[in-house]
Amino acid sequence: MAQSNAKFLEGDLMGHIAIMALSASVGLVSIFLVDFVDLLFISMLGDPALTAAVGFASTLLFITFSVTLGLTIAIGALAARMIGSGNPEEARKIATSAIVFGIALSVIVSAIFWFSAPALLSLIGATGDAHANGVSYLRIVVLAMPISTFGLMSSGLLRAHGDARRAMMVTLSAGAVNAVLDPIFIFAMGWGLEGAAYASVCARVATAITAGLPIVRHYGGFAPFQPSRLPIDLRPILGLAIPAILTNIATPIGNGVVTRAVAPFGDEAVAGYAVVGRLVPLSFCVIFALSGAVGPIIGQNFGAKNFERVKETLTRASLFTALYILLVWAILVLLNGFIANQFNLNEEGRSLVFWFAVLGAPLFLFNGLLFISNAAFNNLKRPIWSSILNWGRNTIGIVPFVIVGAMVGGAPGVIIGQGAGGIVFGLLGLWLAHRLVDAYADGRADPDGPWRKSQLGRHTDITAQPPPGE
Repeated sequence: MAQSNAKFLEGDLMGHIAIMALSASVGLVSIFLVDFVDLLFISMLGDPALTAAVGFASTLLFITFSVTLGLTIAIGALAARMIGSGNPEEARKIATSAIVFGIALSVIVSAIFWFSAPALLSLIGATGDAHANGVSYLRIVVLAMPISTFGLMSSGLLRAHGDARRAMMVTLSAGAVNAVLDPIFIFAMGWGLEGAAYASVCARVATAITAGLPIVRHYGGFAPFQPSRLPIDLRPILGLAIPAILTNIATPIGNGVVTRAVAPFGDEAVAGYAVVGRLVPLSFCVIFALSGAVGPIIGQNFGAKNFERVKETLTRASLFTALYILLVWAILVLLNGFIANQFNLNEEGRSLVFWFAVLGAPLFLFNGLLFISNAAFNNLKRPIWSSILNWGRNTIGIVPFVIVGAMVGGAPGVIIGQGAGGIVFGLLGLWLAHRLVDAYADGRADPDGPWRKSQLGRHTDITAQPPPGE
């Protein structure tokens, strides 16, 4: 049973990485492409304030997505580790507890964002029509957060089983629903910006359906929820989820700082930054997918105590990232003018897109290295390290850089500063990940318990405990 479920303990590592990353990215491309077209449709309405409103609202929605992503990382890491160690039934049980907790948390978060939407948009610099439209858009989309939480967490469980194809179909279905409904709701129904928001809600419903059904049909479904287990299961769940949420939420907080820095240059500059904000996930979707793809590979091999293969996974994933970034950089340099034209950007907005293509894109390599490191820490029982590095990158790795960038180069300087601030943290994260694997391999750290005293110091691992029942 264990052998049939643990798919990453042997075979070509680069092949596993490429298949998992590329298959996951196909689904992500569908979502990010639809988001990109969403903004294109909205720009066709001829009001820069509407484009800016989407940019402001998306910055806040990214925070809610980061909460869900942290929960998805937790369920994927725990399930992959248990599958790799030959205990798939325990993976089902803890997955049920994790999803129940995740949905409850998402209800609370969505309520907070709905009620505080006006204040939050003001905090990141939205004013006038951009503020009013941003409130409307945000309040519609955020209500679907509990539904998307179930869908994305279920997708993480599929990836923990190595089922890349069905996990890919989850995001493909969401993209297809959004692509069909966007022009109908925005133009045919005449709902404008709110139509784009309603289409996004429908896409989240599709995610929940297409992720939940394969688990029921092919992996024994979800275990019955046992309230008595929840306090026990919450310990490892929170041990991964809290650091993962804190890790992922750092990025939208950093984006909020950047949005605030761009806002004084006007709605046209914010509109340009909104386009850049859509270009980043669309251009680097494979890198975003890679961080989720290498997690189960690392988790299964860590569960099997195959540390050399874990280290090789880090090396191969880093090489894959560098080659992909090089390809995307060339494409963006060639197409940046064409992209700016499609969104009818003025000189200020066009300048942001140009400098992102020329300097922002290659600097994304270091974000990619940090993503890989975060996946490693989350699956190697050191999730707090991800939180520390991500917060460092999105505070001291952003604030001073965007301030200086704005003073020297205006709005484009903010974009360049945002990229330059990640260099040190990307390299530091990868170095620490390799050292951690070395510590496990040579016995300085115990994979079955907390840290021993070692050259890396003492550390109490809040996730280092046997599964309930053992």
